[in-house]
Amino acid sequence: MKRTRLKRRGGLGRTAEQLVWLAGGLAQSGSRIEDRYWEARISSLIDETLVDNDEELLNAALDHLYSADPRAYDELADNIESRAECAAGAMPEHDVVLIAAPVLAWSRYRIPATTVPPAVLANLRVHLQAHVLAKGAHLAVADFLFSPDQLPQGYCATAEFAKVICATAADNQDLHIDTDGMPETAQFLSDTRYLLAAVAVPRGAALFRWQEADATRDGALEQWRSQGGACLAPLLPGCAVDLVLPDAYFAASRAADKDSRPYSVRASVAYLATTLETPAANLRAVIAPFWERSLEEYRIGFAARGSDAVLHGVVWPLLGAEDETTDCVAQIETVLRESGLTDIIVIEHHYPLEYCDDCSAPLYPSPEGEVVHAEMPEEQGVQTPRHLH
Repeated sequence: MKRTRLKRRGGLGRTAEQLVWLAGGLAQSGSRIEDRYWEARISSLIDETLVDNDEELLNAALDHLYSADPRAYDELADNIESRAECAAGAMPEHDVVLIAAPVLAWSRYRIPATTVPPAVLANLRVHLQAHVLAKGAHLAVADFLFSPDQLPQGYCATAEFAKVICATAADNQDLHIDTDGMPETAQFLSDTRYLLAAVAVPRGAALFRWQEADATRDGALEQWRSQGGACLAPLLPGCAVDLVLPDAYFAASRAADKDSRPYSVRASVAYLATTLETPAANLRAVIAPFWERSLEEYRIGFAARGSDAVLHGVVWPLLGAEDETTDCVAQIETVLRESGLTDIIVIEHHYPLEYCDDCSAPLYPSPEGEVVHAEMPEEQGVQTPRHLH
């Protein structure tokens, strides 16, 4: 997930000022021993704030540092994320962490967010412990496949969820999710689902398989895609799926955000080729940058080759430190060409972030350089979502 802040009005409170000062000290530290001094104090203050459920305070400190001191901002964000996903020090005898196993999916039909049956949950536990976690790690898995709208919202909610599931991990018990009142899931052609779990080990022990001498991240991902994918695919009928390496909650979420961009482009091409019953080489793509105060995203409009009518579109958001100097256009072109397109138009005009007044869908660039609503032909557009996520 992208760390993007919008500066707020008003001064900082006393605790927020202290967080800013501690983060600045950590950013300027010249040794590991000094790092530990700052980290101990910043962790203690973050834990207190998470327990008090003061999301606004954490955001105020981050907002201030985002433009004032980027290095200190990164240090504070890293520490807040770490304390939230590690249950804010709730289990002093163990190292515990909330993890996410993202699943990328696309479908012409609704992508489910669904309860995981007990037999499937048991198989997922086996494959997580065999291929992702270190030997002897205790595990709890939540019995629900979450959509982005259903994940804990904010640092305090994440910390609260982490406390609950990490407590069950110490006993090797899974966590039942009560779906009453859960937010509705928006319908997109391409989206991400999240399996959430928690890992607990004695303090200082390895958490993940790749921390052991005979394993690597790439090997863990290969095995998880093969074995875990076979378990998860039946939960997503009618969907094409790909798995992201399970990791600590915020790191895995950012990895899913990054991987979902090329995945959504490929899904868009596959959807159009299938729906229109035409080879990908008969499609054309238009890439253009969209700005607010700064460059926010690229949008890709898809049309039939030789036509100016935009049939579909996909958004490529900027993530992390990416800006107008990052060569995202080359990345997008590479994905499009690998997907079979050769007719690619790049427009350098700065378009404003515009959306449809009626349905709020993004507007996409056309081959003529206009920003328009993407519309499938009526006979092909029935029962399909309006745009890719």
